[in-house]
Amino acid sequence: MSPSISAIDTSLLAPASNPRSRSVDTGCMNAATASSMSSAPSLETWRIIAVGAVIVSVIAYAFLSGVWVSTEAAWYQSLTKPSWQPPPWVFGVIWPYNFIVLAAVGSLIAWRAPPSAVAVVLSFLVVSIALALTWAYLFYVPHALGAAAVALTSAAVATIPIVIVAFQQSWVWGTLLMPYQIWVALAASVSWGYVSQVT
Repeated sequence: MSPSISAIDTSLLAPASNPRSRSVDTGCMNAATASSMSSAPSLETWRIIAVGAVIVSVIAYAFLSGVWVSTEAAWYQSLTKPSWQPPPWVFGVIWPYNFIVLAAVGSLIAWRAPPSAVAVVLSFLVVSIALALTWAYLFYVPHALGAAAVALTSAAVATIPIVIVAFQQSWVWGTLLMPYQIWVALAASVSWGYVSQVT
C-alpha cells in the first residue's frame, strides 16, 4: 500500500534556510549594535566635558566675585569689621590660591575619579559656587546681610562633600582643598559678625 501524501515529512517540502541570508542578518545586527554604542559618548569624552565644566565654573566664580565684591565702597568702609576678620593682604593671597586649587583638584577628580565620585563633586561644586556668588551679590549690592550670611554658610556646608571625595581619592588633593574649606567657613562666621551690627 503506497503511503499517503499527508504522511510525507513536510520538513522536506520547506525551503532550506540560506546560510548567506543568516550571515547578512547577523552582520546587520552587529552593525546596529556598534552604531548604538558609538552614538553614546565614551568615558573619555565624558571626562573631558566634566573637566571643562569644572574650569568654566571656577572662571565664572572668579569673574562674578570681582564684579560684585567691592571692599572700597564707602558703605563697606563704614562698617565695623569683626575682630576675627583677616587683614586685607590675606584676601589677596588666599583667593588666587583658592581659585587655582579648585580648578586643579576639581579637574583631577573629573579626569581620574570614578564617575560616581565625579558626579558628586560636580554637583556640589556648582551648588557651592552658586551659593558663594549669591552671598557676594546679596552682601554688596542690596546689602541684605542676613540673607547673605545664610547663603555663605550654606556654601561652606556644600563644600564639605567635595573635600571628602578629594580625600577619598588622594590625601594630597584633600589637603590642598582644606584651606578653601576653612576659608569659606571663616568667611561665613565673619558675615554673621556683620549681621550682628544691624540687628
